[in-house]
Amino acid sequence: MTPLERLGLLALHRLDPETAHALSVRALNAGLAPTPGPVTSARLATTLAGLALPNPVGLAAGFDKNAVAVNRLTRAGFGFIEVGAATPRPQEGNARPRLFRLTEDRAVINRFGFNNEGSEAITARLAARQRGPVPVGLNLGANKDSADRAADFGQVLALAGPHVDFATVNVSSPNTERLRDLQGKAALTALLTGVLAVRDTLAVRIPVFVKIAPDLDAAGLEDIAEAALTSGIDGIIATNTTLSRSGLRSPHATQTGGLSGAPLFELSTRVLARISALTEGRLPLVGVGGISSAEQAYAKIRAGASAVQLYSGLVYGGLSLAADIARGLDALLERDGFASVAEAVGTGRGDWL
Repeated sequence: MTPLERLGLLALHRLDPETAHALSVRALNAGLAPTPGPVTSARLATTLAGLALPNPVGLAAGFDKNAVAVNRLTRAGFGFIEVGAATPRPQEGNARPRLFRLTEDRAVINRFGFNNEGSEAITARLAARQRGPVPVGLNLGANKDSADRAADFGQVLALAGPHVDFATVNVSSPNTERLRDLQGKAALTALLTGVLAVRDTLAVRIPVFVKIAPDLDAAGLEDIAEAALTSGIDGIIATNTTLSRSGLRSPHATQTGGLSGAPLFELSTRVLARISALTEGRLPLVGVGGISSAEQAYAKIRAGASAVQLYSGLVYGGLSLAADIARGLDALLERDGFASVAEAVGTGRGDWL
């Protein structure tokens, strides 16, 4: 982290978290944040469900909900970017305050409720973006008051699909009532089948992932794995935020919403390893939850992830964290004799089972 970035983070942390986030996006677009370009090497370059990635360190959905900073983000060191979530119609989300820093725990709680400007506005920005070597995807959401939430995902994909490199079906947010009910085997299989039918109408076939919660029990994970394999989905993102509050010290620990950041690392990595074992390498996985160092990204990969995503770690480590993790991951792969990311995937899965 540069001295300027460190100073900027200190200033942002004196503000309301949601205000600070909005200012950080504006600063990025104004050229005030580090944009070294995609970090890559022969070891780091990899593929994810057919996508060519400069490196396996991605940005998770939620940072750029409305796709207003895509061009800058693709030059911030990430190997791939996910924007959104987008719902068919604009949505205000839940009342503020709805974002909380848990500084003592290096964590964040949010209860945004899929606030976004709607699929039409977001798609227009995605259509106008500069294409480059960093894939850009969209997280698909459902309107809170929708009569058919399953149909909402397909509706957003039909509109935005021609302008993105991948899409994610988000059935794992804890902040939209009963959304996680769609993770049940029958409901999820039907949902994914419907979304993939829409995907197959696109002129260019793009991979579609499903993002799951970390709070599933063993039977729930088995259902997810079976639904994913049966439907023909292209991969699984594990995991979204948790409802658990175990071991927190911050006074904000009692806030409702999804918890992300450092406390999520162990739980999400165990879920990742279990999904890896259940799918037996037949689906690529993306590891998310609590990553704030190259060592943690490497642990996710060795637990079974072909790529990883960050978000909450940036709150405490700044935007330069993405490039730092990619470079550190390259060094760890070299240290352990791996010629590529793919060689390391799953080599430490047993440590998490």
